[in-house]
Amino acid sequence: MKNTGKCPKCGSLNTVRIPDHPNRYASGNNIYTGTLTLIGKIPVIRHVCCDCGYVENWVERESELRKIRSSFG
Repeated sequence: MKNTGKCPKCGSLNTVRIPDHPNRYASGNNIYTGTLTLIGKIPVIRHVCCDCGYVENWVERESELRKIRSSFG
């Protein structure tokens, strides 16, 4: 959905991107790469189909993917 705007499950174009709210703790599905709460917080952006409810999660920035790889991989 991120790349096409189309739901892979039902084919709907009625999809939305749910951004992270950077000033709100525990907003969304975050990945934490550090031991301190807000340091190392990497937002996971959600894309939702408003017709069937299918959800995709994405880390959108290459720099954040590198941090995850460094911390976990």
